[in-house]
Amino acid sequence: MKIKGLFRRKRHGKESETWWMRFSANGKQHKVSTGTSDRRLAEKVLNKVKTQVAEGKWLDVNIAKQHNFDELMERYLDEHSKINKAVSTHEKDLYMKEHLKTFFEGKTLDQIDSDAILLYKNKRLREGAAQNTVLNELGMLRNALNIARHVWKWIKENPFSGLTLNLQANDVDRWLTKEEEEKLLEAAQGKLNGQLPDIILLDLHTGLSQEEILKLKWSQIDLSRKTLTTVRKKTKKKSRPARTIPLNATVVECLKRLAKVQSILGYVFFNEDGSPIGANRLKKAFKSAVKTAKIAYCRFHDLRHSFATRLVQKGVDLYKVSTLLGHSSIEVTQRYAHHWSESLRDGVDILDYQETKVLEKTEKKRKRKTKSA
Repeated sequence: MKIKGLFRRKRHGKESETWWMRFSANGKQHKVSTGTSDRRLAEKVLNKVKTQVAEGKWLDVNIAKQHNFDELMERYLDEHSKINKAVSTHEKDLYMKEHLKTFFEGKTLDQIDSDAILLYKNKRLREGAAQNTVLNELGMLRNALNIARHVWKWIKENPFSGLTLNLQANDVDRWLTKEEEEKLLEAAQGKLNGQLPDIILLDLHTGLSQEEILKLKWSQIDLSRKTLTTVRKKTKKKSRPARTIPLNATVVECLKRLAKVQSILGYVFFNEDGSPIGANRLKKAFKSAVKTAKIAYCRFHDLRHSFATRLVQKGVDLYKVSTLLGHSSIEVTQRYAHHWSESLRDGVDILDYQETKVLEKTEKKRKRKTKSA
């Protein structure tokens, strides 16, 4: 048996923080994570393995011990999240990874079990994180572990399997009232080089996703036909065609004004150098505008909810709303169905009018009979 010592793995030119050990035993070469970034502790782990091999007590390790959280996240973010998710969603994954890292960093995958997951959940809740936030963070970890199991074959079972987290998702849709819209547009003045009010207005009248708004180019817009053609990254992967959105007079007027000053790269909304505005920059500016407007908590994505909600409340059928939003199926749009009842109210209110006429005629007949008697 020959111990070759400690090393740090390199990926994309970067060294991992965790120390690994390379050695041969039982006629096979082995590369195993020590599970620590501490050199002295890694040496102790290596010496322990060296002793086990010398005494014939060392057995082939579980492959889950050969990979750790840091590798899992790096590969998941590079090979899955970055490629398959919208830019804003990928950036959200990067942000969530930082929270997960505070607890799972350096842990080998066999150490990420159901107990560790529940300990992390309780830790985040004690820190004041919302249940929905913790649910999203653990959801990303679950997805990464699923890929590690089914694609990379790093683990035999996902520790989330059969695990109940008892966390409640935030399913409440937020939409702006007209009064809130006015306050928000006023508060947005001057932000993002004066572009934020137009971004908000465009989203409220088209229902585009954040990614679609930020990546929007003039080549996608036909002002003569009053249409805009777009495709969401998350739906593009599913072979669904681009959707064409009709533009109302408010949007056309806005775009005609914006067309007078265009980015050299063709983006409708852009930075000083002509590049598209980043998702984080937009979120910060929007959050600041919401705070200045002194309205209830509102995310940029809630502008899309506002677009859909207003359409449904005005009686637009769910199929049309689903098509305008680019949903994969009308089932996804059903979340707005409860707003539909209000748009139908005038249909039943007419019965009140008819009933009133009947009652008035009955009352007149009763009075005539009373007089004649």
